[in-house]
Amino acid sequence: MSPVGEARGRLLVPGRNCWRIERAHRLAFLIDASAYFAALRSAIAQARRSVHILGWDFDSRIRLVPHGAGDGYPEELGEFLKEVVKRRRHLHMYVLSWDFAMIFARDREWVPLYKMGWKTHPRARLEFRLDDKHPVGSSHHQKVVVVDDEVAFVGGLDLTHGRWDTPEHRPIQPYRRDAQGRLCRPNHDVQALVSGPVAAALGDLCRDRWVRATGRHPSYDDTELPADPWPETTRAELFDVDVAIARTDPGYGNGTPVQEIRHLYADAIAQARRTLYLENQYFSSSLLGATLDRRLRETNGPEVVVVSRLTEEGWLEERTMGVLRALLHRRLVRADAHGRYRLLYPHIPRLQRPNLLNVHSKVLIADDEFLSVGSANFNNRSMGFDTECNLALEARGEPRIRQAIAEFRNRLLAEHLNTTPRAVAQEMERHRGSLIRGIEALQGAERTLKPIDPVVPDDADALLPASALVDPERPVDPDKLVAEFVPAEAHRSIAGRVARYLFTLLVVAGLAAALRWTPLRDWIELGPIVETMRAFATWHWAAAATMGLYVVGNLLGFPVTVLVVLTALVFGPLFGGIFAFGGALLSAGVMYALGKRLGRHVVRRLAGYKLNRITRRLARKGILAVALIRLLPVASFPKTNLVAGASYIRWRDFWLGTVLGIAPRIALTVVFVDRVQAVIASPGLDTLAGLAVVTAVLIGGGLLVWRLFGRYSALPATARQT
Repeated sequence: MSPVGEARGRLLVPGRNCWRIERAHRLAFLIDASAYFAALRSAIAQARRSVHILGWDFDSRIRLVPHGAGDGYPEELGEFLKEVVKRRRHLHMYVLSWDFAMIFARDREWVPLYKMGWKTHPRARLEFRLDDKHPVGSSHHQKVVVVDDEVAFVGGLDLTHGRWDTPEHRPIQPYRRDAQGRLCRPNHDVQALVSGPVAAALGDLCRDRWVRATGRHPSYDDTELPADPWPETTRAELFDVDVAIARTDPGYGNGTPVQEIRHLYADAIAQARRTLYLENQYFSSSLLGATLDRRLRETNGPEVVVVSRLTEEGWLEERTMGVLRALLHRRLVRADAHGRYRLLYPHIPRLQRPNLLNVHSKVLIADDEFLSVGSANFNNRSMGFDTECNLALEARGEPRIRQAIAEFRNRLLAEHLNTTPRAVAQEMERHRGSLIRGIEALQGAERTLKPIDPVVPDDADALLPASALVDPERPVDPDKLVAEFVPAEAHRSIAGRVARYLFTLLVVAGLAAALRWTPLRDWIELGPIVETMRAFATWHWAAAATMGLYVVGNLLGFPVTVLVVLTALVFGPLFGGIFAFGGALLSAGVMYALGKRLGRHVVRRLAGYKLNRITRRLARKGILAVALIRLLPVASFPKTNLVAGASYIRWRDFWLGTVLGIAPRIALTVVFVDRVQAVIASPGLDTLAGLAVVTAVLIGGGLLVWRLFGRYSALPATARQT
């Protein structure tokens, strides 16, 4: 343990880099979910007055102790909580989970409050709610559990599937399964456990979040005094120590953003003297990157060791967060003139992609003086966009606290290096406090820490706009989003085309109503038309013919919306949507190839100067911008495809952007046509309500586009450029 830190000034300052500093009677660090989940179950089983749970995800089907707790309560989390409330007549539980984005729907348990009957629990003493009080694209990311305002857990672990694991992180672990029984990848994480006044302060945080999410204050029964719910098998590592609570909150609803964690991380890095040890699943924060860059350029700056996961979760993260990590790593390597920077991952033999160890922890340790554990990642979102909660500990030269911080860091490294905390401490001491040399001395051929060398892709600049949306530092202003991706000269065209799209659908609805309820039905014989449509739909070559019609229609400049409407009328909502989607993609590909064949000079004359300027900008912005031009039609579908092929847009970006962009419009169009048909065929309250909902979505989207583009296009040219 290095002797630095005695003369250092105070780092933790309430109102700047933390919310409150409160006393913890006891403090422990729980490494990996097997330790956390068992301790949490023990604490909740002892609850007498209240339990608050905040999370990014919550799955009532998991087992906190997969091999069996043996405590007389049900094993599944949801049934366990219900039974605890049933046995404690004065106990109230409040579970608040993020109202998740649909991209996570496949991995989430759908609305457990209805499945489990929590909403109708006697006297509503166990309540589950989804928290949707966030800016668009933001999430509730705090992971906090408070029991009786006496003990609290804070860290990176949610009460959901895919989290439970042991420090061994075995390639095959029978208990590491999701709710469907499928094996999960190994997972490494950290949770802090505190008791005393700091737990009561975290209770205040939970109550404030509950009020903001639900509009109601939690109620308690104070007739029974709480007992001490500290888990009996958990050893405290520190007693009677001050602990800071730091938050991130975008300020949704109250208009007051909180960025304490942003300042906390930057201040800790700025004050570090010898070593910085970071564990996190992400490494993309522009603020932390700039701060680390400055420290690495210093002649006598600290060593920086970052432990993260080798691979991201899926193709989207690889193309966004992965690219940002690669760019930040390249920047720090260039700044590291003194060889003090390492980016590492825990290598475990026999683990294969995509089941490599998921480093999910959020830890920052500076020297033996400062420690932070919580939910905040080292990315931009956690600095100001999502809600986060961290606990921080500062030694200020006090030996017992410095020793506890060093031992916690050594425990983490010992797990990754397959050794003991004592061996880590000895190697660091042997190398005069050098964290890097100590790690390198313990690296082996089996389980160990290995370097990550992420490669910056050639098209990184095209991917950055998408990454900026996936990892924003603050809520995204729609006007700025529009200005970033869509040239000003295209705004008037967008508003007009969206208006024509809505007008086309309203004409379809009006014509259908006229044929059903006006004398027009007597003038036009629908029987032969309907029979012809049914015969075509059952023809063996109907699908291929429909695809061909889309191609021919695009070549002739026929509006794709009309083709989608006709396809939905002939084939119905399911197959109509599939054929419309396939036909649109095929015709787009054909026009793209034709544009590439004709060349830029020919297509430029056909498309015009404005559209060529638009595509040049879109080519620099990548996949997301192509998707945006599909959602917000800057130009006609055929013409855009033609210009894309002839100019600057790569096929992969064009194809993926087209898939993402046309799917919502086609789906809405097909559903609208289906609801119109349902109302015409069987007018009733349910069919009218369905049509009203779809119409409201269409009109609402149209009004939003008009607000963004119609208003903008009315501004003077000089005003648009500011």
